[in-house]
Amino acid sequence: MPVQPHSAMVLAAGFGTRMRPLTDHTPKPLVEVAGKPLIDHVLDRLDEVGVRTAVVNVHYLGEQIIAHTASRKAPNVIISDERNEVLDTGGGVAKALPLLGDAPFFHLNADTLWIDSVAPNLQRLADAFDPAHMDILLLMAPTAGSIGYDGTGDFTMLTDGRLQRRTEQHVVPFVYAGAAILSPAIFKGAPQGAFSLTKLFDEAATHGRLFGLRLEGIWMHVGTPGAIAAAEKAILASAA
Repeated sequence: MPVQPHSAMVLAAGFGTRMRPLTDHTPKPLVEVAGKPLIDHVLDRLDEVGVRTAVVNVHYLGEQIIAHTASRKAPNVIISDERNEVLDTGGGVAKALPLLGDAPFFHLNADTLWIDSVAPNLQRLADAFDPAHMDILLLMAPTAGSIGYDGTGDFTMLTDGRLQRRTEQHVVPFVYAGAAILSPAIFKGAPQGAFSLTKLFDEAATHGRLFGLRLEGIWMHVGTPGAIAAAEKAILASAA
């Protein structure tokens, strides 16, 4: 049976080095796109699908993110403070698990940005996540048609939705869009301290429990200052 997550993990601890000089004095989640900080785009989408609690981890210039989110009511923001340590994507989530509860939860990068089509993509993820068969469900953007992305993709998606990671020197049609639903069970036996979440993605794939859902709409990879203008142009066009 599908699940409806009421909690979310938002990764906001990165250094944003590729976004310099904008991130010299501002953390990337607070860089504005279309008049709104990136993290607010994410929190607004979580509120739209009924998420009550968003755990936000912070490290680089974390005090700015703490101050910015302090007055947020929906969803309620709980800070997972990593200012004295570097835990990487997996270690950050592992530390925050006691705040996330025992049920599957949304997992989003604080800088992920997309334009929905008819139905909200986060709701589509919730409707598609089946804990009997899945440990992880990733929102996958087609590399063709995405804005600001010129890489070689991350995964091949089989007809049943299972994902297979791109092998070296191959080009694949889908890139991870920075939004997912994760089962807390994947962190059982996870390493202590810093580790990459991709380690758990690969373990789930080995057991046939890593799935993808194609994003409906337009995904925008806002990785550099130059990508902001293209994203704002797309957002403006979608509102016309």
